Amino acid sequence: MAPSAATLVEAPLQSTVENIETNFQPFYVLHKASSRKNSRKSNLCGKSRKRTKLSPSGPNGIENLDNEEPDGSQLEHLRMECLELVWSKLETTIKDVLRDTNVQVFDDISRWVYESFAAIRSSGTPSSSSATRPFPTFTRAECKVLFTGLVLTKNMEVVDDLLTFEELGFHLKSHGCHVASLSSQELSAKSSIGGCIRSLLRQLLKVTVDAADMFILASWYREQGYYEKPVVVIVEDIERCCGSVLSDFIIMLSEWVVKIPIILIMGVATTIDAPANVLRSNALQQLCASKFILGSPAERMEAVVEAVLLRHCCMFSIGHKVAVFLRKYFLNQDGTLTSFIRAMKIACVQHFSMEPLSFMLARLLVEEENMDGNCASFLEVLPKHASDLLSDSRYSLVEGTDNNLGNILSELKRWRKKWSIVVLCLYQVGKFGKVQLLDLLCEALDPQFFKPLTSENSSRLQQEQGTSFSSSYELPYQFSSRKDGYIYQVVRKVRDLPAEFLHQLLMSWEKITGCVPEIHQNVKDLLLAFKLGNGKSSEKDIADLSKRHASRNGLFVKNSKPIMEKTESFLNSLVREHMRPVECIPFHELICFKDVRKLQLALIGDPRRRIQVDLLEFQKIIKCTCCSENMNSLLPCAHDSTIMYSLAQEHGDLINLHDWFQSFKRVISHPQAKGNHRTKQCSTPKKRKDKPTVERKSNASIQARFCTAVTELQIAGLLRMPSKRRPDYVQRVAFGL
Repeated sequence: MAPSAATLVEAPLQSTVENIETNFQPFYVLHKASSRKNSRKSNLCGKSRKRTKLSPSGPNGIENLDNEEPDGSQLEHLRMECLELVWSKLETTIKDVLRDTNVQVFDDISRWVYESFAAIRSSGTPSSSSATRPFPTFTRAECKVLFTGLVLTKNMEVVDDLLTFEELGFHLKSHGCHVASLSSQELSAKSSIGGCIRSLLRQLLKVTVDAADMFILASWYREQGYYEKPVVVIVEDIERCCGSVLSDFIIMLSEWVVKIPIILIMGVATTIDAPANVLRSNALQQLCASKFILGSPAERMEAVVEAVLLRHCCMFSIGHKVAVFLRKYFLNQDGTLTSFIRAMKIACVQHFSMEPLSFMLARLLVEEENMDGNCASFLEVLPKHASDLLSDSRYSLVEGTDNNLGNILSELKRWRKKWSIVVLCLYQVGKFGKVQLLDLLCEALDPQFFKPLTSENSSRLQQEQGTSFSSSYELPYQFSSRKDGYIYQVVRKVRDLPAEFLHQLLMSWEKITGCVPEIHQNVKDLLLAFKLGNGKSSEKDIADLSKRHASRNGLFVKNSKPIMEKTESFLNSLVREHMRPVECIPFHELICFKDVRKLQLALIGDPRRRIQVDLLEFQKIIKCTCCSENMNSLLPCAHDSTIMYSLAQEHGDLINLHDWFQSFKRVISHPQAKGNHRTKQCSTPKKRKDKPTVERKSNASIQARFCTAVTELQIAGLLRMPSKRRPDYVQRVAFGL
């Protein structure tokens, strides 16, 4: 007997799923809708299942498809490959940016470590006989000083500091230090000082040692080469450690500092006075502290946003509402960079899971690609699926013409480059007025500011530019910021800049605009006009001036008002011509994620509210006839948890268990209303007893149902169980909707 169609489908489907799960991290597994899954099965049954494996060696991680048309499973696999490619690029960029923001402080710490190491060595090294003794060397009190670096992180949450201190450890190891890190859990009262020593031995000796003995560490250091490399111990967050354990640990290290030149680095989240509030006085006396300050979370956030969303490391973008939500989420929630990165990761995953053609983003990541080669079959898919794109009507795509699609992709890349440059130029001005990059970005992404031109302004603009708006990317629209907006304030700020700051601004613009020749040339002209001083000098004079070691003020013109007006006019033209929000670009769905509701539910969610709504409005879910007709009354046929929670609404903070039970018993014991179907009565009048519609329930069964419902509400987080002081009451946890 021939195998069924379901059997034929199941094997390749399972192999595909297993392949995806083994080649992908669990976070990247995309949820499939049932309708698409069924359609994919039917497609597999109707055509040959000749599958093409995706080779990571191919360009963009995507290789040739066979001559057959890509089906749903292949496109889904392509999206997952593209997701892995895009997020790996984003993640690498984020790590590089965070490392670069701290590299100057890390260099200062490394320099201080070796200066402290030299100071320890200058006090003298122990003799060979004393070095082999299993106890500390008795020496002068000034030789027992423990050099300590206090690193101010300015973070209330330690989650951002974990990566920072990890990078610091790598940096010190690359400069020849022995490094060990201790967390607040290892410096707790439960672990005690023995746990700290065992952790040091485990990290430095690379073996697990049961004995907590510092002499083992001293012997290991002597074998490594006596007094050749310093030993650095990093305590990630001093304010989360047990003060007594950390004090004893510091005193112990100071006693062994002659045999083991240990240098201590401690992270401080609040103020420099934190060690005095945590440590005992005898431990503070052993410290010789130095202060190092890391960048604030807001500064690191701006560096990450600039690199990820503006420096076009990849083409992935977010919509206006998503950007506003991420700004509020960072400021109003925990304020950690880790939460922002997690939000970007979720947005990236949801974009590739929701957008059918998001795999085309891989095509945009490549600078030059053969259109007739690996992506030719993919490019044919876009016209066939153009109906999925919301803005397809704004760009007419003729079927069978690959050039149009190539123009769309290249125009998206060209738009992103110019738009990013304009935002970065605005940000350079905003730095003088302390304008945050996230505020500028949210306003630059707002599609409400991209308004159509009037016929008069449109014709005037065409005459000025000498072009006609033939392309959909050059529609007669322009970006107009409101007067109380950040962009308007930034543009107006240019006229108030001193000559020295204006020169710095033009120099920074020259670096930013290098990838767009037409904008770059205008910036060079402005910079030259600034140096020439309104044409009063020649280029030769400028060249001679740059070679002279004169004062910096000689570079600035005395009357800088004309050049300021030119600079402001130039910035205005950039905003007007190139500040087009991504949601106003045709086919922006390929690169832009804008479903803020899904992102909000994934990040924050509201499970307690959802549970309450489902319990109180169960009729909408169950959709039974009896409950739908009697929505304002509780019926015995409703679920016990629903009955219990509805009855709990009649109580305040505390619910009396006896009253609650009696109300529950009254509801479930109440007979249901009779239906329309009645039994026919006999013609002869006869006395008969009315039988109860619901059989009598025992108290034991009612109590069992009551206890089960209370437990369910407790598990759902809506109740707190009775305490010893009030055993006859439960406490409500959730109120209102």
